[in-house]
Amino acid sequence: MSHNPAPVILVGARPLTIEDVLVFARGEARPALDPQVRGRITATQRALEARLERGEVIYGVTTGFGDSCETSLDPRLALELTVNLVRFHGCGTGRTLPDEAAAAVVAVRLATLVRGTSGVREALVERLCKLLEHRVLPVIPEEGSVGASGDLTPLSYLAALIMGEREARYRGEELPAEVALSRAGIAPLALRPKESLAIMNGTSVMSALACLAFGRARRLARAASTLTALASDVLQGEAGHFDARIFEAKPHPGQALCARWIREHLGYRPSQRRAARRVQDRYSIRCAPHVVGVLLDALPPIRRALEIELNGASDNPIIDPETGDVLHGGNFYGGHVAYAMDGLKVAVANVADLLDRQLALLCSPTTSNGLPANLVSRTGHDRAAHHGFKAMQISASAMTGEALKLTMPASVFSRSTECHNQDKVSMGTIAARDCLRILELSERVAAIALLATCQGVDIRGAAACREATAAVHIRVRARVPANVADRRQDRDIEAAVELLGQPAVMGTAEEP
Repeated sequence: MSHNPAPVILVGARPLTIEDVLVFARGEARPALDPQVRGRITATQRALEARLERGEVIYGVTTGFGDSCETSLDPRLALELTVNLVRFHGCGTGRTLPDEAAAAVVAVRLATLVRGTSGVREALVERLCKLLEHRVLPVIPEEGSVGASGDLTPLSYLAALIMGEREARYRGEELPAEVALSRAGIAPLALRPKESLAIMNGTSVMSALACLAFGRARRLARAASTLTALASDVLQGEAGHFDARIFEAKPHPGQALCARWIREHLGYRPSQRRAARRVQDRYSIRCAPHVVGVLLDALPPIRRALEIELNGASDNPIIDPETGDVLHGGNFYGGHVAYAMDGLKVAVANVADLLDRQLALLCSPTTSNGLPANLVSRTGHDRAAHHGFKAMQISASAMTGEALKLTMPASVFSRSTECHNQDKVSMGTIAARDCLRILELSERVAAIALLATCQGVDIRGAAACREATAAVHIRVRARVPANVADRRQDRDIEAAVELLGQPAVMGTAEEP
């Protein structure tokens, strides 16, 4: 019996949203099969069995896999073939996905199988629900997928867990899969013909990672808007750059939303303009809504593509639940996810670059409107021996450069593989992994920018800043002390990364 108190989301009652995947990933909800989908799942399983009994040729069941589809198989070997597909794909390498990502993979694969087009048993779909409910998660190496024929190698680690093979994560511990299942009260499940193919042949890893990237990108866009407002305030810039009329004149929704967030933080009113030394601020402040707005405007079409993908039938072959027809096709191709992630990479990295440029304005006395070089707040005889944010700016520059380097689109590096059967592939999983890495780097650049603006508030004095700026400063200083003497700041950065995800600090995100 489960002791998981998390609320239940019925899977199959409606298409899953990105937010559903994220709450499953975090363990904030548990899935249960909607009763309406059970009949459809059983119908396609029976249709598959009937065709096998008639001796029909079905890819991956009575034939070999991939280019070996011309190889006929003795039906008596069907079960052995099913198990071997899992085992020979056990060649993933690299770091393993964190628990949140592994849980998202299970959730997305569940969304595919509840469509009832895969020919699997209801017991298998229920098993995915149990894995999420009990948080028994596959240990999945992140490397080894070309994104078509789906995510075969990484998804083989999910199939292996169901069978009781390889490793699993359970209650913070990595264990042999059979041990983890036993501790959770779940028995290994022997897979029937086509079931391993139904688990492995699809875009669930790239789609899961893309959902995580979507959520983090949305938070970054909100944080970047607040950070721009902080920088504008600390630099004593011109708040009129964010006047609503400017964004009505060229009404991209995302840049208008970003400008509104900045305007609200600054308390801007056209009749209450602060006298600024420059009539126009430099581009990294003045044009910030036009940079962050691109990211915000990218999110709705990315959502549409991802939610179609994660709710779609992405395996092959699929079975028509109405007629029982077996349809051989290519829904495992991850082109839409690859395109979405390659585009998101660019939008996110541009935000990192924007924040890095704002940091440069804060650290240089030429551009900071009176702040000391490198934001050194030390006073007294030993001031010259201290360096403030000098190295922090170097670190931010290094991370920004790495993020920008990773924006090369993965999808254009398609390679022919597997005896030229997979001769055009999406590279969607690599694109999603790149995007997550860019987000990780960008979040740390944003964290340094947050610390730098708060250092600026310390130097200016909270009374010289806007009320919202002072409120952010108070919350940051509750976690991270001011830099008054040279010391390590790596732990400050990690603490600030956590603060970036808190709506009470950065504001609540919303899409345009």
